[in-house]
Amino acid sequence: MTKADLVAKIAEKANLTKANAERALNAFLETVEGTLVKEGKLTLTGFGTFMVEKRGARTGRNPRTGQAIKIPAAKVVKFRAGKLLKDAVK
Repeated sequence: MTKADLVAKIAEKANLTKANAERALNAFLETVEGTLVKEGKLTLTGFGTFMVEKRGARTGRNPRTGQAIKIPAAKVVKFRAGKLLKDAVK
């Protein structure tokens, strides 16, 4: 599903225009991003939890040459599905 498909579904289910649905989706995405940057965690009860975690530096291998390379430490976003979402997907 693309963002355009998602906007169309939101517009249909919430009885909004596509323009209003896209503004709402963009506002949601900006809010999630801002919250993760400031607080590092966002919980949507029943849906799941987005969290920022630190991944330490490590040594990897270049698949072409097999040469060892250093991969720097980074922050990554992880998502843990909530019970309602897990049950819906089953």
